[in-house]
Amino acid sequence: MLKKDMATSFLQMACSGEVPEAYEKYIHPDFIHHNAYFKGDRETLLRGMDESARQFPNKQCEILRVLEDGDLVAVHIKVALDPENIFSVIHIFRFEDEKIIEEWESAQEVPKDSPNENGIF
Repeated sequence: MLKKDMATSFLQMACSGEVPEAYEKYIHPDFIHHNAYFKGDRETLLRGMDESARQFPNKQCEILRVLEDGDLVAVHIKVALDPENIFSVIHIFRFEDEKIIEEWESAQEVPKDSPNENGIF
């Protein structure tokens, strides 16, 4: 399986509420991340993602773009927590031993009144 397929499968599982299963299948035991809102360890982000899945059970994620370069995979997704809260999110994953060992992410809420006729997607 390609790393980009593993990354997108992880995100799809996590978005659909299968967070513990996604972590078991795709996340390295020594995983670290760079999400500014959580402590940088594996367990803390797992709990945060699991809570988000419970808080937004109808969350929808659409994979828009995926790039793979060596041990790095970038995934651009559209995340709709609900019809009023839509985000553009970019995840960058680093792989080791066929598992995600490190993750960076950047998110931007879709502006309600953007002057850009091209939108953010």
